[in-house]
Amino acid sequence: MTGYVLEKIYFEHNPGLGHPESSARLEAVEEALRSIKDIKKIQARAAGKGEICLVHEPSYFEKVKDTQGKSFISLDPDTATSEKSFESAIWAVGGVLNSIDSVFNKVISNGFAFVRPPGHHAEKDRAMGFCLFNNMAVGTAYALKKYNLKKVLIIDIDLHHGNGTQNAFYNTDQVMYISLHQYPHYPGTGSFDERGEGKGGGFNLNFPLTAGADDNFYNLLFENIIIPVAKQYKPELVLISCGFDTYIEDPLGGMKMTEKGYAGMTRQILEMAEKICDGKVIYVLEGGYSQEGIKKGTKAILEEMTFQNKEKYSWRETAEFKEYYEEVKKYFREYWDF
Repeated sequence: MTGYVLEKIYFEHNPGLGHPESSARLEAVEEALRSIKDIKKIQARAAGKGEICLVHEPSYFEKVKDTQGKSFISLDPDTATSEKSFESAIWAVGGVLNSIDSVFNKVISNGFAFVRPPGHHAEKDRAMGFCLFNNMAVGTAYALKKYNLKKVLIIDIDLHHGNGTQNAFYNTDQVMYISLHQYPHYPGTGSFDERGEGKGGGFNLNFPLTAGADDNFYNLLFENIIIPVAKQYKPELVLISCGFDTYIEDPLGGMKMTEKGYAGMTRQILEMAEKICDGKVIYVLEGGYSQEGIKKGTKAILEEMTFQNKEKYSWRETAEFKEYYEEVKKYFREYWDF
C-alpha cells in the first residue's frame, strides 16, 4: 500500500502576495490525487521541539516559534512567515516523521509527504530559500535514532542544491546524500568537489548540471551512476527530496523534465529499494512552481508507486552524457564502482 500526507494546515503558510511558494502548489497535488487508486492517507502530527532540534539549534526553533500570530515576518530575503507558518512548519516535519513510522510499522510500503513549507535549504540556525525547518534532515535524524539505522540514502532531485541537508550530514557515513541540480544556480553550493569530510568522505555526491538537462539525461545518471552507487551503499531507508522545479515549464528553472522522466527515475528508485531495503521509500515535497508540472509529476510518481503505470522506458546514451560520465569518474571512482 502506498501512503500520502496532505493536511489543511499546510495551506495556511503564506510567505507573501505573489510569492511562488504558494498554497496553489498543493491544489495541484490534490488534483493529481483524484486519479490515483489504492492509496492510503497518513495522518500527520506536530513535531516536537526535541525532534526538530535533532537538526536545528534550540534558539532558531524559538525564533521561528516567535512568528506565531504575526502577519508578516521576514526571516531571509526569500523567506517570510504569516500567522500560521510556524504551525504549518512543525506539522510539515511531523508529516515526514509519521510517514517514516508508517513504513517501519508496515502500515504502508512507500509514501509521499506533500508538505509545505519546503525544507532542504534550511540550515541548523537559519531559514533560507523558502524553507523554515529542514523536513528531510529532521526526518533522517529521527529515523537514525528511533530505528537504530546505520545507513540512510537521501536523493535530492530538486532543481536547487539542498545545502541544508548536505551540511547536516557532511561528516557522517550514516547518511549518503546525492543531489542532482542546476548549477550554477541558487544557493551556489553543490559542486563536484563537495564530497563530505572525515567519516563522511565519499558519502556526499553532487551532480551539478547545466540548464537543459532532460528526461533522458536524468535517467541515464540514475541508470549508470546513482543506482549502482546506491546498491553498493545498501541503505536501510531511501528518502527523496522531490522538487518539480525541473519541469520543462517551471518559471524558476531551466531544465526540460516531463512526467515521463519523473516516472522513469521513480521506477529505478523503487526497483533498487525493493531489492535492498524492502521497498522503504518516502518522497518529500520540496520545490516546484508550475502547477501543471506539480500535477503531472505527482501523478506520474504515484502511478509508479501504486504499479498503475505499465509503460516501458529505455534511455539512449548520448555524447553529452558520455562526456559528463567521464567527468564524474574523476571525483567519485576512488569511492565507488560504476
